Amino acid sequence: MTHPDEFTISRRGLLKAGAATTAVPAMAVAVTAKAAPARASGEPVPIAVTLIVNGKSERLLIDTRTTLLDALREHLHLSGTKKGCDHGQCGACTVMLDGRRINSCLTLAVMHEGAKVTTIEGLGQPGNMHPMQAAFVKHDGFQCGYCTPGQICSAVGMLGEMAQGIPSHVTADLNGAPQMSTVEFRERMSGNICRCGAYSNIADAISEVAGVRT
Repeated sequence: MTHPDEFTISRRGLLKAGAATTAVPAMAVAVTAKAAPARASGEPVPIAVTLIVNGKSERLLIDTRTTLLDALREHLHLSGTKKGCDHGQCGACTVMLDGRRINSCLTLAVMHEGAKVTTIEGLGQPGNMHPMQAAFVKHDGFQCGYCTPGQICSAVGMLGEMAQGIPSHVTADLNGAPQMSTVEFRERMSGNICRCGAYSNIADAISEVAGVRT
């Protein structure tokens, strides 16, 4: 006869109890694994964003990781904006964002809800080109043409910055208006790379639009 405070268990009962306690953590792991496959697999999280692109309101449902460049090219099919280095080093993806030039590969589309975006398609059309586009054609500033959209958008944005009095590293008087000169143009366009080496022609095109004699 056993004492009331003593606990007795058979060998079979002990094995059953051990199996049960071992199964509990395993079941918890299985439940957790079932509950979180979406995050583990890296599935995209779509979000709605509205952009005013070339004067037209565009509502997109995109992955939060989508760059402005990919939103323009892959979702709106505006292939004029080029993907070059995809690291903000070549300037081929330059567009105008709320009047300022920007490397569209370095910013997320969801960061610019309601912003006004102007791409090369929005600057001008055949038969009604923007003055900068016409100048590039006149001075053969495009050559192979791949970097041209970014070059033109950057040039237009640059002249706008200078008109607002924004200085550059070569501006002599930081308190005065920047002087329209080839030196200023070359410094301000240094972020746009042309593998054809059409820099002189590009500078001539910008100078003509700016009314500067070279």
